[in-house]
Amino acid sequence: MDNILYIFYPITGLLMIALGIGLGIFLTRRFNLGWRLWWIGGVTFILSQVGHIPFNLGITALFQNGYLPAPPKSAQLYVNAIFLGVSSGIWEEFARYFMYRWWAKDARSWKKALLAGAGHGGSEAIILGALVLLTFFQMLAYRSVDISTMVPAEQLASAQANIQAYWTAPWYQVLLGAIERVFALCLHLANSVIVLQVFTRRQFRWVWLAVAWHAIFNAVAVVANSTLGPYITEGLIGIGALISVLIIFTLRNEENLDIIESSPEPIKPLELHQVDEVQEDLESSRYHSL
Repeated sequence: MDNILYIFYPITGLLMIALGIGLGIFLTRRFNLGWRLWWIGGVTFILSQVGHIPFNLGITALFQNGYLPAPPKSAQLYVNAIFLGVSSGIWEEFARYFMYRWWAKDARSWKKALLAGAGHGGSEAIILGALVLLTFFQMLAYRSVDISTMVPAEQLASAQANIQAYWTAPWYQVLLGAIERVFALCLHLANSVIVLQVFTRRQFRWVWLAVAWHAIFNAVAVVANSTLGPYITEGLIGIGALISVLIIFTLRNEENLDIIESSPEPIKPLELHQVDEVQEDLESSRYHSL
């Protein structure tokens, strides 16, 4: 079985990278747009993690050191899922809001929102795909060395179990990582369109709707993965992806926005009227056609 995994781990990593780039290629060609908004979305995701990751580590340290009261064991999974979901939602969706507010000021259409969302989710897919490949090469190296010389004795059993689990995983389970990226990209596209509504509808509450949907999506994945296993988890995430697709097309208003952006209404020619050449009449007829 592990001979097959020599193929499927790299395939999964490369598929994740290809999904992130491929969606950008498709949207830029489909909508005849450049790559600028894709790059902006990608950098926005990275910047969100600059704050998101240290924030999560800091809160975790506060719990571990007793500065924050630990929840009961029976509730720890759910508290952890809610915290991770809300934290991810706040950092990423507010980063998306600031992107529209100060950086991508020209992104006010459905098509452009999709491209920015593809960059946001695409950069995540590329980074995670690269980590899959890095882990694969690390695990290859571990198979040819005595890891007892590399890890402390109290961690040896855990490390050996992790390596064993890695090389005995079913090949179809390995591919779940790529499938999950497809579902996550749907979420990012949907939330990019949701946050856009702040600027097209002039209602800030849309940011909080994006945070809520992001938090629900992530929290369900955390709880399901710990209680229901990977396959049911991916099924639930898939349902969330379908809901995200529904959100994307429900909020589609590209036709009107494109008319506003690219085809301004032509100015009607002035109607000429015969008037007496008197200054008072000229003043009264100056704006007659408006």
